[in-house]
Amino acid sequence: MHVFVTGGTGRIGSAVIAELLGNGHTVLALARSDASELALRSAGAEPLRGDLADLNAVRAGAAQADGVIHLAFANDFSSPEALAHAVAEETAALEVLADELLGSDRPLVTVSGTPYVPGRASTEADASTTDGPVGGRSRTVTAILDMAPRGIRSSAVRLPRTVHSDGDGGFAGVLTQTARRTGVSGYPGDGTQRWPAVHALDAAVLFRLALEKAPAGTSWHAVADEGDAVRDIAVVIGRRLDLPVETVPLETYGPLGAIFAADQPASSTHTRKTLGWQPTHPSLLADLENIQV
Repeated sequence: MHVFVTGGTGRIGSAVIAELLGNGHTVLALARSDASELALRSAGAEPLRGDLADLNAVRAGAAQADGVIHLAFANDFSSPEALAHAVAEETAALEVLADELLGSDRPLVTVSGTPYVPGRASTEADASTTDGPVGGRSRTVTAILDMAPRGIRSSAVRLPRTVHSDGDGGFAGVLTQTARRTGVSGYPGDGTQRWPAVHALDAAVLFRLALEKAPAGTSWHAVADEGDAVRDIAVVIGRRLDLPVETVPLETYGPLGAIFAADQPASSTHTRKTLGWQPTHPSLLADLENIQV
């Protein structure tokens, strides 16, 4: 396939492009800067100049493609207002992508998070969590999946709290950044809450599999580690950075505080069985040993 990718120069996007190119696909990717354009060309992808807010570029990319993988997101968690703006920007872009693909039966692979289910690990059959600071993302993805009867092979890869590589990434990366800034490797609450995780290279394989064969209207879990206790994550970070490990107030993490305090393990049993996805790269706790000191 000739695949249009948004967010192709990020941690996940770079891995996805390499995975696609290594498996016989060609890639057209959105490039928001000269540096992004250079990185995409170096990776073997064709750049299309524009960003997620440039809806004409977004539509043009989808129009040229046999399928789309959407990964771009502003990731601005500095304030509730900034986060709301990022969600609104992504929603507008996804609506344009879906509109362009409707009636063509081409695949659109979107991204969301694993849902919260009290008392147990979530599964692919559980509905997405549509409340909270990033609930708007899930509402949009749900709407895209509901378009499946209208001739679009939409699917969603649900990512866990941390998508990591080289000792960094995701919410565990935020814990590391906060530890460097505050001098404490902290965690909210008692630290027993569990976060699922996956290596970026394993997640990339699942995005390709979803593009190639996921049925319309389906959701899949890119989960390698079902749930690591947040305190265990903080302990590794503290040891690597030689910092004390202790609980800290929720306010330490701004708009993400409530999310950081939630217990949210997730299963990928159905994904592995149905799509044949098998993670092979290091777990989160093992990968955190690569934190740069």
